[in-house]
Amino acid sequence: MFKNILSYGLNLIGGSSVQTYIYIALLFGGFGAGFYVEHLRFSNYQIQIEQAAKAQEAHNEAVKKQHEIVTYYSNGVRQPSSSTASPISTTASIANASAAYNQLAYQCSQTTLMLVELQKWLTEQVGIANDQ
Repeated sequence: MFKNILSYGLNLIGGSSVQTYIYIALLFGGFGAGFYVEHLRFSNYQIQIEQAAKAQEAHNEAVKKQHEIVTYYSNGVRQPSSSTASPISTTASIANASAAYNQLAYQCSQTTLMLVELQKWLTEQVGIANDQ
């Protein structure tokens, strides 16, 4: 069967069998080169996707840590690191001061979170303006 195809190719091309083999080799070489170039492009694409995923994960961790810090302070008074701290007195004036402090801490944490988000938004807007 291969001989029939080869003879048909020889008649079609009008040359010798060596020329036919050269044409076949060039054809396969062209296909191989095309496959190799597309494989390189796909490999580069995969690397870019992996880098973007790692960058996004790092960004997510940074945002998560920032929100944890803000939430930590929004819960009120920071928890003491040791159990030797004296307990808060239950008198009315201290309870009112503690409630006021907790409210202030919550408002500060919310303001901090808003400022962080505003700075992020502003950075993105400036980046967009610089790209244009």
